[in-house]
Amino acid sequence: MTIDAGEHDATGWGIPAPAYRLPAALRLGTARLQIASLERSLSYYQRVLGLALLRRDARSALLGTRAGVPIVELVERPGIRPSPHQARLGLYHFAILLPDRSALGRFITHLAAIGERAGASDHLVSEALYLHDPDGLGIEVYADRPRDEWRTLDREIRMDTKPLDVESVVRCAHGATWDGVPDGTVPGHMHLHVTDLDAAARFYHDGLGFDKMVWSYPGALFLGAGGYHHHLGVNTWAGAAAPRASDEEAQLLDWGIVLPTARDVAAAAERIAAAGYAVHLEGEAPLLTDPSGTRLRLVAADSVAADGGPVSPPR
Repeated sequence: MTIDAGEHDATGWGIPAPAYRLPAALRLGTARLQIASLERSLSYYQRVLGLALLRRDARSALLGTRAGVPIVELVERPGIRPSPHQARLGLYHFAILLPDRSALGRFITHLAAIGERAGASDHLVSEALYLHDPDGLGIEVYADRPRDEWRTLDREIRMDTKPLDVESVVRCAHGATWDGVPDGTVPGHMHLHVTDLDAAARFYHDGLGFDKMVWSYPGALFLGAGGYHHHLGVNTWAGAAAPRASDEEAQLLDWGIVLPTARDVAAAAERIAAAGYAVHLEGEAPLLTDPSGTRLRLVAADSVAADGGPVSPPR
């Protein structure tokens, strides 16, 4: 299926996918994480990150915003080992996008008040904090700068890693206190350790249909749709010989891409299959596995309920 140019950004940024291009209206779905203790992780994700509990059973829980936007699903497997973060393929971090700089300022003040440590970076297009959950899984919480402040060079969006002006961000909060993730918070991007950038590009750019947005960052490639700086980052910082996480380790089980319609899902699945990659069905959702072993679900927006589960069929 060919996507109309009108469905994409008009910025001229990036390198378009060579065949099928993912729709500009793409958004990310939930990141499913395998963790050791549901109670411990629920405490962290609610107390530290301010996520709301949307759904829970004996061994899993879905968290997101109070408005019902799902962000992360926790799946308990007692006795597993913490993630050796930088030494495994798969998750580098999943990222939570706050609606504005003021929210990021409130979050920084909140972390200081509860004594939680975080890394901090200015990426030119965004400002970010970095944390690890109780199982060592990476999390980024960030706010974007306005798109008209992003800069490009020869079609490539300029990104960097510079010190964050924490005081300036905090001043944007004007003394307001953190009260959990605000409305407008969404899953922002996924960042993965991979074995080889060229192999990752063949899968995610040539096959799945992401545009390349940043390709000269050392050891990394950033891909997006609709002109966004990145919905997906891949890097080789764990080393070419890094193994996949074992079943006995905390890890990313899979992550989701939500496309506007079932037609878009079918088109993306057909394209990745035509590129020579296997497509399996999990219920009605195509489940893909990238060359480094990370699993990805394709979901239609009209099949996802507010709590992240499937829409009930009509009665």
